[in-house]
Amino acid sequence: MSGREMHYIEDAFLKNQIFPNGANVEAFEEDLKRATGARYVNCLSSGTAAIHLALIILGVEQGDEVICSSFTFSASANPIVYLKALPIFVDSDRDSWNMSPALLEAAILDRIKKGKLPKAIIAVDLYGMPARMDEIMEIANRYGIPVIEDAAEAIGSKFNGKPCGTFGEMGILSFNGNKAITTSAGGALVSENKNYYEEAGFLSTQARDDFPHYEHTEIGYNYRMSNICAAIGRGQMDAFEERILKRRDNFLFYREAMKDIPGITFLEEPDDRFYSNHWLTTILIDPDKARGVNPTQVREEFALINIETRPLWKPMHLQPVFSECPAYVDGTSEGLFKIGLCLPSSTCITDEERQFVVDSLNDIIIQGGKGAGRRDAS
Repeated sequence: MSGREMHYIEDAFLKNQIFPNGANVEAFEEDLKRATGARYVNCLSSGTAAIHLALIILGVEQGDEVICSSFTFSASANPIVYLKALPIFVDSDRDSWNMSPALLEAAILDRIKKGKLPKAIIAVDLYGMPARMDEIMEIANRYGIPVIEDAAEAIGSKFNGKPCGTFGEMGILSFNGNKAITTSAGGALVSENKNYYEEAGFLSTQARDDFPHYEHTEIGYNYRMSNICAAIGRGQMDAFEERILKRRDNFLFYREAMKDIPGITFLEEPDDRFYSNHWLTTILIDPDKARGVNPTQVREEFALINIETRPLWKPMHLQPVFSECPAYVDGTSEGLFKIGLCLPSSTCITDEERQFVVDSLNDIIIQGGKGAGRRDAS
């Protein structure tokens, strides 16, 4: 916490603004406009809700096809199924771990050959690393397919100096409790289009028509952000730059401290066009170079000494629930999933805790994964 959250929360209580919308929501939207440079922002109950509304606004309906990054959290793809549309999964490039432009175009051409032009593309900025949005947008524009940029993990990240979330027709942000900026739960829909902004506002408040009584001519959703959640977000935004720099510092610390540990590599910015918030610092562990140690061994040894780590996202085309969906893959995300691990990356992690992670990993690999991580975590 920044220390300012309670100021805004108490103000909301004093004014009895304990409901969706309200002064904090409006102010938080202004904060996000400044942070992203976007013209319009709708604060919503979650990033998932933002994707759902974006698809509705773009006219996605039952039987349509929507291309989606395969290497992502399921919330990127679930809203496609809410609308009874079909997810079409596309694999990653090896450098950014995000949607491969080459496979994207191959997927589009094949779907057209099969008689269906995809209705939208959901491109994800994974772990805060920007996707190759210049190439993705060029391909999407060539075929007339609108892009939704899922920047749920990438607030503060930039590609070619342009903030993530602002490349497509609409962008998505998330403020879940584990994000660099949190409202405990929440998200936002970002756009440059006033019509999109107004439609999202209408749909997110149960699609209530402009009558003194409750009149509805469309199906709506209870997706608006709470004024209390927005109060937390305002306090977080008071320390926005600090939050982003701290996440990046975690990455820089780990990369430098682990440079001599065999078999460890990082998700790094491919070139100077990429600026990642490094929401999570992620590593790959090559067992052939790490004395036979694999990520599962590391994760289990870490758990014994109270270091929480997790595997990378399991690609959507490997998920049982999406097993029947078309996928254009080359093994990249599957290979990353098998050898990847997310390290502790909180904005409140201490230098001592980070060093403990480094030392413990070094011990595990030196000892070949045989109980070497069981040191005193106190």
